[in-house]
Amino acid sequence: MSHAEHHISSIKTLTIVFGGLVFLTVLTVLTAQLDLGAFNVPLALAIATTKAALVVVIFMALKWDNKVNTAIFGIGILFVIVFISFTLFDTLNRGDLTNTTKGTVQDQQIQAEKLQAQEPDASAIQFNRTPQ
Repeated sequence: MSHAEHHISSIKTLTIVFGGLVFLTVLTVLTAQLDLGAFNVPLALAIATTKAALVVVIFMALKWDNKVNTAIFGIGILFVIVFISFTLFDTLNRGDLTNTTKGTVQDQQIQAEKLQAQEPDASAIQFNRTPQ
């Protein structure tokens, strides 16, 4: 089996990508100084993903490689996004205890039965209507 020759990128392309990586690194440092609340982590991940994609596509020559390798890389990135999303959804809802009730399920059922026993039967209530 013969292997295809490696693609050799031009100095201009490598310099542009290097400049982009330096710019994104400076952007990372600057955004780390800002308090963006819930957007801190997604912004940092977006910048890091962009930097990683530049390295993989240009420096590791994925752009000129076999398309199967590109598909495998894309699927891997998709899974990383899914797993990080699940983690972020979990961490965003931690400490949210406002939707919980006290006691066990059995205690809640007993309380519900007691409340139903205390309420008068709706069919036994007579409404006092006066003719108009």
